[in-house]
Amino acid sequence: METEENPQAAAASPPASQASGRPAAQSSERPAAQGSGLPAVQSSDGRIPRRSRTSLGGPGPRSPLGPRRSPVVRRALIAAVAGCAVLGGVLVLLPDGGGDSAPPALGPAGRAMAAVGAGAPAALPDLAVLIGEREAQVRRHPLDDESWAVLGSAYVERGLRTADSAYYPKAEHALRTSLKARPERNLPALTGLAALGNARHDFRAAKKWGEQAVRLAPKRWSAHAALLDAYRGLGDAKGVGRALERVRELRSGAAVRVRAGAVYRDRGWREDAAAALSEAAALATSPAQRAACLYQVGELAWERGEPGDALRYFDAALAADPSHHPSLAAKGRALVALGRTSDALRAYQGALARQPAPEYALELGELYESLGLRPAARAQYDLLRARVKQAGLGGVNDERVLGLFEADHGDAEAAVRRLTAEFKRHGSPENADVLGWALHRSGKSKAGLKHIETAVKKGPRSALFAYHRGEIERELGHYGAARRHLNEALRINPHFSPLGAPAARDALEALGDPPSGGPAEVYPPHPIPASERTPTRPPKPKRKPSPSVR
Repeated sequence: METEENPQAAAASPPASQASGRPAAQSSERPAAQGSGLPAVQSSDGRIPRRSRTSLGGPGPRSPLGPRRSPVVRRALIAAVAGCAVLGGVLVLLPDGGGDSAPPALGPAGRAMAAVGAGAPAALPDLAVLIGEREAQVRRHPLDDESWAVLGSAYVERGLRTADSAYYPKAEHALRTSLKARPERNLPALTGLAALGNARHDFRAAKKWGEQAVRLAPKRWSAHAALLDAYRGLGDAKGVGRALERVRELRSGAAVRVRAGAVYRDRGWREDAAAALSEAAALATSPAQRAACLYQVGELAWERGEPGDALRYFDAALAADPSHHPSLAAKGRALVALGRTSDALRAYQGALARQPAPEYALELGELYESLGLRPAARAQYDLLRARVKQAGLGGVNDERVLGLFEADHGDAEAAVRRLTAEFKRHGSPENADVLGWALHRSGKSKAGLKHIETAVKKGPRSALFAYHRGEIERELGHYGAARRHLNEALRINPHFSPLGAPAARDALEALGDPPSGGPAEVYPPHPIPASERTPTRPPKPKRKPSPSVR
């Protein structure tokens, strides 16, 4: 959660050391952190932290070490110490602004709160401490709107880190309770609800809450960041551009570069995306954030068809954070491309043991199918269906993953119905591609090609998009275009899928080489008789130059 420095508190800090006669270095913020054991949190209306309002209830017992001071002096000292306490509580939540002195060390709850507020991944142990403290706080103070908002945002982050959708209903309850306790100008709750919508892939809801947060606080970068993620999910390229510009104006650092890299990747600017994400990894302030950045750099290398480089990035991400299950599943994908099938199976199985996400089950099922292990593949496909159903109970929208599975391995007509509704809600290039492929698989290749062309035009440079396009064009008899796009898919990434890449090679072999002499429609099958030829004007005779007169 972002906070802003209180100028009144800042102004009150110097007199504290002067009035007490101690050096400034000995002035401590610890009294403000004692009592409840929770980190000091600034109230959502910009005033002093709630605990600081009540932690200085009255004068303590008379000190035996010095003369009795007058009431006026005592009141002045109390006000000064309170100012120091407030400033200390605020500075705990502020990012490092530079300077010679090192920032104060944060505890687990403080680290988790700083990460969540900065839009960065938080370590799971730190999240557990923060959640425990905030749950205890709201039990004691059920009308504490800010603690409810912090708790809800922490639930969202834990759901994302563990891919466990059971946290999302808890998050929604906490965030809506915060809004109920403070319906007006509750920026933390609005931003948390936008993040929850993005986590559930409900980008319409994320856009609604994000736009409300931006209207309330136009200069709060975290609101623009949540809105940027929603626009990406909706396929709103103009909205993405506006939001990214605002995010970059308001903040710098790893979290901003991660979002810039994702946008550049969506636009097909691979070099810019790799540079931004590499900078983000270098600027990461925690192992969890560094792992997330390295994973995305590895994904870019994978999409370029460089499995060796991708594997190194995934291994580095796991070294930074061994609990980062997306890197473990992606490592399995890279190992398949490198021919290390046994290691790949262990990596996939490890990722599924940590968190059986539906996309991991689909990838492992297709790997089993490519190896001829159909019973094992069917087991993974059954797991995929079960996980999608379970995630739906938590409000998660996995229609795209389920639709892609049904198009390739199940009921293509059901996939078309499912994906048509999803594309109306979220018109992203990824959804356009999957819908076009499902239409092709259900026998509507002409309609499917239109969606695939939209995905290719608006989306990233993707081997899967090119493969889908080439297969549909082959079905429609557009053999030249089919050869071009199938070859393009294999040039982009020759290992893009354990089933799709071999299918692309088989399709190219079936198409064969193009006929000699160019396309048949360019050259007539036989010479045109002279009587049928279009008459042309004879060329004008060239005028002879007149002799020069001397």
